[in-house]
Amino acid sequence: MQTDYQYMVDFSLPESFTEEFMEKIPHQRAKVNRLFREGKIVNYALSIENLKMWAVVNANSEEEVKELMGTLPLTKYMDSKVSMLTFYNGIEEEIPAFSLN
Repeated sequence: MQTDYQYMVDFSLPESFTEEFMEKIPHQRAKVNRLFREGKIVNYALSIENLKMWAVVNANSEEEVKELMGTLPLTKYMDSKVSMLTFYNGIEEEIPAFSLN
């Protein structure tokens, strides 16, 4: 199923990390990596200094984004805001052209 929209999810991390939160970090990373492989997340960034995390997500609706983000182990510990992106530009890795020379 092709998605037609991209969304930015802006997370606010808690001011202190509980032991329970810290124990879920490896599970969060594994889930995010899986969503990258599936093409559902295209960008993921974290700023511990500012207690912020961001994700760019491919989805058909804001509700789909919220459901997807709800599957991440740490989402319940954070406030989040979802915004539909008008556009998203990024640099794609290019495969070098093969030369027959």
